[in-house]
Amino acid sequence: CVRFGSECEELDEHTAYLLGGRHIWRCSPRILVEEFAQGPYYSTDTMGNAVIAIGAAEFDRLPHFVVRESIFPAPLTDDEHKRIVDVSLSCLQALGLGWGPANIEFRWTKRGPVVIEVNPRLPGWTTPRLIQLAYGVDLIAEHIKLVVGEEWDLRRRHSQTAAARYLVPDRDGILDWIDGETRADAMPGVDEVRIYVKPKKPIIRKGDYRDMIGHVIATSPTGTRTKTILQHAVEVIRWSITPFPALGEQEPSTAPHVPTLATVPSQR
Repeated sequence: CVRFGSECEELDEHTAYLLGGRHIWRCSPRILVEEFAQGPYYSTDTMGNAVIAIGAAEFDRLPHFVVRESIFPAPLTDDEHKRIVDVSLSCLQALGLGWGPANIEFRWTKRGPVVIEVNPRLPGWTTPRLIQLAYGVDLIAEHIKLVVGEEWDLRRRHSQTAAARYLVPDRDGILDWIDGETRADAMPGVDEVRIYVKPKKPIIRKGDYRDMIGHVIATSPTGTRTKTILQHAVEVIRWSITPFPALGEQEPSTAPHVPTLATVPSQR
């Protein structure tokens, strides 16, 4: 294993060590090198051989990939949009996935869109709701039609910008309280506010989607307006986390943590 961000010289050195007889192999010696694709994240959601939506997402702190925010449609130029669509359709053709729904993830690198993974399924989490708000296409309902043999309807009914902000704590501990969701949900333009955990429950971050403790969804005619609504809604949601006591301590060593704008930042 070579650490993230290693230079080619370190990779060469480690490869030479593994292949130089000083390492015990239980099978034929082979080296798999994976590239860390750096650049903005995009995803396409398809049905049949049609690209229905292209979204963008931003992540929390490295080295983990916990989504902090996602938005539909993705802010792309016409050329960027075309290139992502072309690569998406090529993936469907190469894998024979034109029969139903698929979700394809990309990173836009110096070489353009690089495919991270292709999933032969509907997208998860809040994505179906964001697509429905942005375009008026209900991917879940249309997939059910496909399964039961009815004709689906993938026509866009409107054009809006929908975005979700995910609430991600920056520490482990006991969730003392969380409030503000009712006020956030009542704000114009906010479609949904959902909290996944209840007070007095332990928060143990795992470095994946399970770190999220809630989300806020907003929609409006423009990306700028949607992001403004989303930020204002997130600002009124606050929580307190009491860190777990250090080993040997009976009481928490620090005061409860209450998030501010610094801990729930705007990612754009």
